[in-house]
Amino acid sequence: METVLLIVHVIIGAAVIGLVLLQQGKGADAGASFGGGASQTVFGSAGAGGFLVKLTAGLAALFFATSLGLAMVAKQKAVEAGTVGLPEIPVEQTGEPAPPEIPTTVD
Repeated sequence: METVLLIVHVIIGAAVIGLVLLQQGKGADAGASFGGGASQTVFGSAGAGGFLVKLTAGLAALFFATSLGLAMVAKQKAVEAGTVGLPEIPVEQTGEPAPPEIPTTVD
């Protein structure tokens, strides 16, 4: 389960990085008015802005969900490791606290 979740997490992370790099910046509109807008015809006259933004937001939500899932798996493993495999040290109880040691000085 952890391995599958980790693989999905890495794939979604790479997809989010790719989608962010594909999107145009805010200043790219000025370049399109001077004849650079021909590359947007694949997604229609409005461009790919809306589609890519929604897809990036969806993948970011999935990335967040897989991050929470991996954190829950790690916490569960930490709790299991804390209760299993560590020896219990017996504590001797005498009822009286041990007297403090007084340091001796040699002159």
